[in-house]
Amino acid sequence: MALQLRRKTHESIVYIDKDSAPRIMPFGEDFILEDIPVGTRVIYPNPPIKGLPNREAAIRYAVNHPIEMEPLYALLEPGMRVTIAMDDISLPLPPMATPDMRQTMLEVVLDMCGANGVDDIHLIIANSLHRKMTAWEMKRMVGADIYNEYYPDRYYNHDAEDDDNLVTLGHTRHNEPLRVNKRAIESDLLIYLNINLVPMDGGHKSVAVGLCDYESLRAHHEPQTIRDSHSYMDPPASELN
Repeated sequence: MALQLRRKTHESIVYIDKDSAPRIMPFGEDFILEDIPVGTRVIYPNPPIKGLPNREAAIRYAVNHPIEMEPLYALLEPGMRVTIAMDDISLPLPPMATPDMRQTMLEVVLDMCGANGVDDIHLIIANSLHRKMTAWEMKRMVGADIYNEYYPDRYYNHDAEDDDNLVTLGHTRHNEPLRVNKRAIESDLLIYLNINLVPMDGGHKSVAVGLCDYESLRAHHEPQTIRDSHSYMDPPASELN
C-alpha cells in the first residue's frame, strides 16, 4: 500500500514493472530505446516552458536592452575588429532542431554589425579541449548562408594547442597561467553566444575556459578541484570559481 501511495505522489515519477514499455534515453548525441530493470524509479523532468513566439525579436530586444551595460549597437563602430565566440556541440545534447539558436543569434548580431559598418568579423567555436567540430556540424549549427560566407578563414574551431594563436594575459592569484585565443583578445569587441543550461555557465567563464589552452584549463578542470568544491553551481562555494 505504501508503495502504491508513493507511485501517485507525483505524475513525473514512474515505477518500472514487468509490463512497462522500454524507455527512450539520451545516449551521447542521440537516443536509445532501453529496457529498464523492474523496480526502477524513473523521474521525468517537468514539461518544458512554452517557447518564444518570435525568438528573433526576443534576441533583438535582449541585445538592445542588456543588463547593466550599453546596448550592442552603441558598442559597434565602423572598421573595428569583432570576434564572436560561441558554445560548441557539447551544448545542448542531443543537438537542438534546426535552426539552431546560435544561428538565430548570429543572424541578429551580424545584421547589427553590418548596419554599423563592421565587416572584420571572425566566428570562433569555443571548444577548449573538446574535440573539434566537423565541417558538417559547423554548417548545421549556423546555417548554410553564414557557413558559406565565413568558413573556413573566418569561422573555425579554437585550437588550444596552437601556440602562435594564443596569448598569455598573466597569472591568477593562485599563480595559474591564463592563456587565451589571440584573435579574441586582440579584437576591439568580443561577443559570446551562450547556450545556458546551469548556473555558473556562460559569461566570462566561457572565455576563460572555452578559449584557453591546456595549462590554463588544468588549473581548475581536474580531480582535486572537484573534491574541494562544496558546490559546483554556487560561486562562493566552488573551487571552479
